[in-house]
Amino acid sequence: MEFETWWLLGIPIFFGLGWIAARVDINQLVSESRSLPRGYFKGLNFLLNEQPDKAIDAFIEIVKLDPETIELHFALGNLFRRRGEMERAIRVHQNLLARPDLPLDYKLQSQYELGQDYLKAGLLDRAEETFNALVDTQYGAQARRALLEIYQREKEWLRAIDAARALQESGAGAKQKEIAQFYCELAQDELVHTHPDSALGMLEKALAADRSNVRAAILIGDVHLAKGDTEAALMAWRRVEQQSVPHVALVAQRLMDGYRNVGRPQEGLNLLKSYLAEAPSIDLLEVVFKAVLELDGVDAANHLVSDELRRTPTLLGLDKLLEARLMEAPPEVRPELSLVKNLVHGYTQKLARYQCSHCGFKARQFYWQCPGCSQWESYPPRRTEELNVMN
Repeated sequence: MEFETWWLLGIPIFFGLGWIAARVDINQLVSESRSLPRGYFKGLNFLLNEQPDKAIDAFIEIVKLDPETIELHFALGNLFRRRGEMERAIRVHQNLLARPDLPLDYKLQSQYELGQDYLKAGLLDRAEETFNALVDTQYGAQARRALLEIYQREKEWLRAIDAARALQESGAGAKQKEIAQFYCELAQDELVHTHPDSALGMLEKALAADRSNVRAAILIGDVHLAKGDTEAALMAWRRVEQQSVPHVALVAQRLMDGYRNVGRPQEGLNLLKSYLAEAPSIDLLEVVFKAVLELDGVDAANHLVSDELRRTPTLLGLDKLLEARLMEAPPEVRPELSLVKNLVHGYTQKLARYQCSHCGFKARQFYWQCPGCSQWESYPPRRTEELNVMN
């Protein structure tokens, strides 16, 4: 291809255009930096020197002089909230709200951020008042979520139900699971205060909200038992199988005790064995093991745990097997076998935990609401080791 001489002329032209563009960008940057108030750099300097109080004062002065820096103020307040410096975060957002000339959008944003500050600081009354003022604004959905969290923290379950329904009606997604759990909380309170009929009414509402709510079925059985009707309690607890077979482990001891109280322990044991065959569970095995030991003897209990360990090999199952073997071991073997059992048992205590599927929080007991992240029904009814074996 023949070389075009006009390319030689084009090179310095392109270079010149690039130089001009760069000069324009530099000049614009210098111009913008000069237009920033001195307080901006002062505030940054205080932040770099870890003097946040002086930085706040500097940025407050900037906001008074230049409304365009309001976003910087929001960023600073959120920074303090994330760091847990709630007094400083509150001060930032209160100063914004105190401005009479603050545009409406910024005022609403300031109210919402202030409400978040109060919520994180545990000032629930102030947070509730702030979020209630935002319900009919563009921050309505966020405010309702925050109110729902507040009512749950305060255990104001009726108000939590209203808040959940309002949030659901606003198009924020289904809240039937949470509403059912709130009714269960109310029922449990009524049961504690020996008001079984009121508790039963609450549980009917819980099931109306969520037919698959296992907790409601369990509590209905507890209510019937409190009223002295063991047969009705057994019927209620047996319904758990229809809702969720793995959750049967949570009512296994109730079922066994109930059948024993009505004089039909073998029927109860046979029922629990059928559940164990369908859904292996360490907690269920524990109940069945004790019942077999009581009704059928050590040999039957030994065979039971041996079969279960072959089917689902876990340290928790091995612990039960060693317990059974220890009962029938010759005297000369017992010390060594007891030593092994104690060693295995020590490890099983670390594995015998329920784990939240949402945040991973582990607990010895089963929770309907996670103590770590406050999510409802986030705990599988199986121990962590069982879940690992299944996966």
